[in-house]
Amino acid sequence: MKFFNSLRATLLITTVSLGLLSTAHANDALKMDLTANQVVKNAEGKISYLPVRNAPAGTVIQYKATYSNTINKDIQDLAVVLPIPANMAFTGDAIPSSAQASIDGKNYADMPLMRKVDGKMVKIPFSEYRTLRWNIKLLPAQKSAAVALNTTVN
Repeated sequence: MKFFNSLRATLLITTVSLGLLSTAHANDALKMDLTANQVVKNAEGKISYLPVRNAPAGTVIQYKATYSNTINKDIQDLAVVLPIPANMAFTGDAIPSSAQASIDGKNYADMPLMRKVDGKMVKIPFSEYRTLRWNIKLLPAQKSAAVALNTTVN
C-alpha cells in the first residue's frame, strides 16, 4: 500500500515523542516493527493473516506494531499510538482491547467513543476514529509487546 512507509514514519515519530521512558532514550531503547496483513477467514471460520501491499475496497487489513525493548532496563509507562490511514475505516477490532481512541489525534477516551446529539449520548461511528493509543505500563528488558487494529479499505 502506498501509505505504508508514511504510516511507519508517523508511528515511529509518534511513539518516540509520546513514549515516556523512565531511564533510557527512546531512539536507543525501543525498536518498532510494523506489518500490514489482510485478514482472511476460511469456510470453517479460521482466521489467517496474509501479507498485503495493495487491496481492493472492502478488504480487511490488520496493522500490527511490535515494540521491542532493546536495552537491559525495563521501560515503564509507554504510550504507543497507531494512526488509522485516511483511506481506511477502523472496524472496532483492537488488540489488546484496552486501546483508547481519538477522532482528532489529541483527545483520547475508552471505546466506544461517545458524543452528545440532540441531548442524548450516542456512539461515534468507528469510521470517524483517527488514532488508537495503548498504554503499556511495563515493557521488561529485552522483551516485546504488540498492538494491532483492523481496518477496512474504503
